[in-house]
Amino acid sequence: MERRSVLGYGAAALGALGLALFVGWWQVDGPGGPEPDGRRPLPLTAMEFDLTDHQGRPVGPDTLVGSPTLIFFGFTYCPDVCPTTLADISGWLDALGEDAEQLNVVFITVDPERDNVEAMAEYIGYFHPAIRGWTGTEQQIALAVEGFRATYEKVQTDGGDYTMNHTASVFLFDAEGRFVTTIDYHEPRDFAVPKIRRAMNEEKTEGAT
Repeated sequence: MERRSVLGYGAAALGALGLALFVGWWQVDGPGGPEPDGRRPLPLTAMEFDLTDHQGRPVGPDTLVGSPTLIFFGFTYCPDVCPTTLADISGWLDALGEDAEQLNVVFITVDPERDNVEAMAEYIGYFHPAIRGWTGTEQQIALAVEGFRATYEKVQTDGGDYTMNHTASVFLFDAEGRFVTTIDYHEPRDFAVPKIRRAMNEEKTEGAT
């Protein structure tokens, strides 16, 4: 699959932004939205959930162990934070060059009511081809979110619609499934890419100490 340019990712993010502009965005899933609940995410090896990727294949935490991993929670109707973050992630992957092939990069929906396999496949197609989309039942999504110590909730909006209030950070794990750190919303690339490289090199670092 031909890789899209960084400019292409930016255009995709702007296009996704036009999908919806919800009242109260700042408090819902913008900078005023929730952060992780303060507890350290479990190791991937201690999590237990079963989801489905955007190609219809069964996936879970075991799918991720063995390679460094980036995880981001969001939803396809997200007006700003999700397309912006996925565009940022796409830029980070471009900056990593061939090293990006060593990573698992997964976008997990917190809105399974609307984000089925087909919706996830269409949405992630706007971004870097390394990004995978995962969905599942409400119960399995809740179990996954709990393992990562993230947060989310449905928020009703005017006109009878709803949006999702969710953690906006990207979670980083090393190849052994151990939590390394997070990347905050809108964190500069000069900070984000070294964090990813740290996660990629965590096993070597611990072995040398």
